[in-house]
Amino acid sequence: MAKTLEISHVPPYSDSSNSLSDFSLPVTFCDTCWFKFPPVERLFFYSLPQPKQTFLNSTIPRLKRSLSLTLQHFLPLAGNLTWPRDSPKPIILYIPNDSVSLTVAESNAAEDFDFLAGDHAREAASFHPFIPNLKVSETGASVISVQITLFPNRGFCIGVTCHHAVLDGKSTTMFMKSWAHICRSEKSSLPPELTPFYDRSVISDPDGLDMLYVNQWLEFTKYKDPNPFQFLPSLDVPSDFVRATFELSRPDIAKLREKVSSSWNKAEKLHLTSFALTLSYMAVGILKATEEDHKLATKKQKAFLAFTVDYRNRLRPPVLENYFGNCVGWLVNYEDLREILKDQADQDALTVMAATVSDLMKKLEEDVMEGAAETLSNVLAALAEGIRGFSVAGSPRFGVYGVDFGWGKPKKVEVVSIDRTAAISMAESRDGNGGIEVGVVLKKSEMDVFSSFFLAGLETHV
Repeated sequence: MAKTLEISHVPPYSDSSNSLSDFSLPVTFCDTCWFKFPPVERLFFYSLPQPKQTFLNSTIPRLKRSLSLTLQHFLPLAGNLTWPRDSPKPIILYIPNDSVSLTVAESNAAEDFDFLAGDHAREAASFHPFIPNLKVSETGASVISVQITLFPNRGFCIGVTCHHAVLDGKSTTMFMKSWAHICRSEKSSLPPELTPFYDRSVISDPDGLDMLYVNQWLEFTKYKDPNPFQFLPSLDVPSDFVRATFELSRPDIAKLREKVSSSWNKAEKLHLTSFALTLSYMAVGILKATEEDHKLATKKQKAFLAFTVDYRNRLRPPVLENYFGNCVGWLVNYEDLREILKDQADQDALTVMAATVSDLMKKLEEDVMEGAAETLSNVLAALAEGIRGFSVAGSPRFGVYGVDFGWGKPKKVEVVSIDRTAAISMAESRDGNGGIEVGVVLKKSEMDVFSSFFLAGLETHV
């Protein structure tokens, strides 16, 4: 648990001329596709053996000031997602004196720092006290919320909750790196790669997908909650859910690639990227770990494969890498993964799953906008049927372990919200070995099965 010490509101630095006037952004179809998805919640753990008063008198003011300086570059984050009466669609609006909610808290058990920042199985709900909420009303929703929690003489964690209809994971990481850069350098300027690009005209939408998606969301939720800004209800987090982290090193991935390649006897070439192999290996393990519950369930729950891809370099013309907002799209295979692996021997399951992931990734060679009008409606239809989407939060390409505020890189980064979305998380290995770190949330009994599979599978395949 954590005790709240202070709740404040941090505005963009007031000496900036930009922060003294309104700033608005229209939402694009890449944003409205996520209009009511639950927020994304991340935790960054940092080792810092400071006593409480030193942390409160020195570190917190430094973090607050650098956050304020950073927000002058990221005004939309201090604003709200809203829908003015004279606007045909929602907008992101900052007006002077808008701010970001910042909670400062203290853990009731400082010794839990190393426990929470570990890789072993930990109760999933134990991370919730360190995550702030977004403010939602009938007139709008806040964009981000921040909580800094002290573990005296051990370290601290920064919890960031982000509205997915405003920014994707790449933009979130760019903001965190910008805040860390300004805190570390004690300068208010940003390098070009961290300076957000706001021109929405680079996202072409001749078919009006932006409002098509908004209307599909409103239709889907009209009987659940009439508030247009209310999020889709999240899954409950049972008390027996645990969270653990697994790492595939670069040699592990190379040998998985060799295993799949050697057992693939078709002329068609597979896309065996590190991401594809990691996703395939984890999917096989999780399906195996949850098989017993699936057999016992009265209503069999299907599982489909879904992940997002960055559109920045795939749209025509391409979009700048520092584009702020959402610029991602879905790749989905609605076939039941259990049926795909049915009757497959354990040693063949990885190859079959890798081929399934590869087929999805080959769609990136085509026009990524093909079929976009049906993308959201198909996903919502699957959710309505109770089909579980096996998806991925985060990416090894984000570089989250590069978010250094001046006290070293994070000891651990967690995507807390995967415990409500049934996704796994991915990040680059924190030791920089070129591997991939994967976060998994399962029932305790299922995690035991998965852990055994993960280790035994590496011995077998690797």
